[in-house]
Amino acid sequence: MERDPAKGVRWLGWASPYGQRLVARAGRIGADPGDGSDMALQKRLAVALSIGLLPFTLLWSAIYFAAGVPLSAAIPGLYSIVTPINTMVFAWTRNLGPYRFIQLLMFLVLPWLLMMSLGGFKESSVVVIWAGLCPLAALLLEDLRRTTFWILGFVLLLIASAILQPHLRAANLPEAFVTWFFALNVGAMIAIAFVLLYYFVGQRNFFQERSEMLLLNILPKEISEALKAERRTIAAHHDAASILFADVVDFTPMAAAMTPLRLVDLLNEVFQCFDDLVEKYDLEKIKTIGDCYMVAAGVPRSRPDHAHALVQLALDMQEAVAARTFGGRSLAFRIGINSGPVVAGVIGRKKFIYDLWGEAVNVASRMESQGQSRTIQITRNTHELVKDAFDCEARGTIKVKGADHMEVWHVIRRKAALHDDPLPHVRGTV
Repeated sequence: MERDPAKGVRWLGWASPYGQRLVARAGRIGADPGDGSDMALQKRLAVALSIGLLPFTLLWSAIYFAAGVPLSAAIPGLYSIVTPINTMVFAWTRNLGPYRFIQLLMFLVLPWLLMMSLGGFKESSVVVIWAGLCPLAALLLEDLRRTTFWILGFVLLLIASAILQPHLRAANLPEAFVTWFFALNVGAMIAIAFVLLYYFVGQRNFFQERSEMLLLNILPKEISEALKAERRTIAAHHDAASILFADVVDFTPMAAAMTPLRLVDLLNEVFQCFDDLVEKYDLEKIKTIGDCYMVAAGVPRSRPDHAHALVQLALDMQEAVAARTFGGRSLAFRIGINSGPVVAGVIGRKKFIYDLWGEAVNVASRMESQGQSRTIQITRNTHELVKDAFDCEARGTIKVKGADHMEVWHVIRRKAALHDDPLPHVRGTV
């Protein structure tokens, strides 16, 4: 199921009404219209995490005060005072850097000071474990390289604690109090750490899925897997494939009479319609070139019914175009198909696409460009493969640019048997 990254903070585990209101309000504090998605997310997380800890610090402060250790109570109380002030300043300046640094510094130092005031690791119920929140939060809020500073700070404070431990004076809190606070500190910190890691993994998976989806919209799955495994030129020879080109009739004068935006909207509407049909027949859309739409069958996965599937697609495309308007206009298409060997692959290092090369591709393009309006023109190679399944009309020979005279046929309709089973040759092959 697709998830909205802007709503990703729900994965922090704050499913309560309080948590939802907190996240919604946090998204407005310090927000700037010029923020990118990463910066906006960092701001939202910084505020939500900082404000979200206030109930804990207020509770800890109240309990320590009631236990008769006012100095220790003042330390979490300091966080409860500084954080709202720092957040208000951030809301005014919208500068994340100082706000983030101050909050991370308090995450790191205040638990350590609280431990020192209570007499060390055991007497403080290991309250220093809360300082571990600092490097964890830095992973989400800071540049990855800067997190080293915070993890080193955490380690140094632990070393300093061990050195100073023999010289600290215990607060003499009741044994039961120390035990219960040990459970609270460890349990709460592990829960928060789990929530942060859960959120991090959820975001990582979301962006991986999104990247994978975008990549698969550009390249076939087999090609994308090969590129992810190794950056290299990918090219494969396919002995049997079919190629289709479809082009809008009289596109140039129509384009001259339309605004660019309306023209793009029209083409988008047409190509989305064609995309659905390509997906229906499990074919490979290669690219669009202006108003030209290119599809192939038999690449990168070989299939014996490549010509049949592509002719089926062509008939459906003509039927779809004839049955409706696009952008309020009735359109007509020329479609050309040829079959034969091709080389398919990806070349170059940037903005690459999966493409086809070979004489078969060139001839398919000529079948379209030298065809007639509302017709599907095919070569002998394709006709030999589909003549038993489709009614075709011989159109004699035509002079093909860049080649000799070639026999061509127009596909008229499916034969009767195909109306009951639109792709009889596909069964068991796709």
